[in-house]
Amino acid sequence: MKAAIYCRVSTEEQDADKQEYLCKRYCKINNHQIFKIYKDVYTGTKASRPAFNELLEDMRHYKFRAVVVTKLDRIGRSLQHLLSLFDEFNKKKVEFIAITQNIDTTTSTGKLQLQILGAFAEFERNLISERTKEGLKRAKGVGKRGKDKKPRKRRGGSKNTYFGIGISNP
Repeated sequence: MKAAIYCRVSTEEQDADKQEYLCKRYCKINNHQIFKIYKDVYTGTKASRPAFNELLEDMRHYKFRAVVVTKLDRIGRSLQHLLSLFDEFNKKKVEFIAITQNIDTTTSTGKLQLQILGAFAEFERNLISERTKEGLKRAKGVGKRGKDKKPRKRRGGSKNTYFGIGISNP
């Protein structure tokens, strides 16, 4: 079977080489011919990503029969996006393989497992977003921001005020 490998990391500091290695090894063990390796450095919350868009275009032209990833959340984190994506895979008769999660979309059980994992991927992404927003709000409340946690520059008011409300600094 001809397979496409998709690897994604969210930031430049991360490395997709381990994902690529695991997917190549899986394809070799299972006698899948690798059509192409697609790599993105992009957040999984975006449905449109350069290499991912190229993968979809190649899939629509029947250039491969399977998509291989390490984990479901590499391809997407929104349940709605995943469901529409897998509906398109199904229509094009393209298998989806998440090697570390043993997902096989050719069975009813595999389809159910995929939907459950998709819901958890979206839940995890929402939790991360909530925590980030709470942390930024807390940092702003104490007058600090960013990784270096340097105090914000105060604008206006006297230097002898405490938090800009006219109370002497204790």
